Amino acid sequence: MLLTDKWDRKYLELAKYIASEWSKDPPTKVGAVVVNYEHQKEFFGYNGFPAGVEDTPERYNNRDLKYKLIVHAEANALYKAGTLAKGASLYVYPSFGLPAICNECAKAAIQCGIKEVVSYIPDVSDSLKLRWEESISLSALMLKEAGVTWRGLQAPNPSSSRK
Repeated sequence: MLLTDKWDRKYLELAKYIASEWSKDPPTKVGAVVVNYEHQKEFFGYNGFPAGVEDTPERYNNRDLKYKLIVHAEANALYKAGTLAKGASLYVYPSFGLPAICNECAKAAIQCGIKEVVSYIPDVSDSLKLRWEESISLSALMLKEAGVTWRGLQAPNPSSSRK
């Protein structure tokens, strides 16, 4: 389902809000929204530990442990969408590259039947790009082979007063 630019931006701004307000991971706040093919259902996800797993600042500050426990925002949104993810769009904020999902989330998106991944064009540090480069490259390979498209929109100018 390809939505208009107006709707794409609304869903990306919603993912941005979810990242900033709901994400449990202090240094890496990510939000995701799955919108089903009928444009009638939306499912939200943010990065955090699985339900029922204790999420303390100590665990988030222990990088090795955090990466073993954390569920990515995209995966959380896909879990919530279940079978309604088939043919859906996945909106992700922020983007560390294009496509905007890591290789693990790409596998999940493909298996769930996502048809497109949408994000803003990345505006991140070179070190962050480098850290995610291999994963993003694998995502692009898998998504292309599976027929899943991805797009990056120009982020709105923060000083603009668009409503």
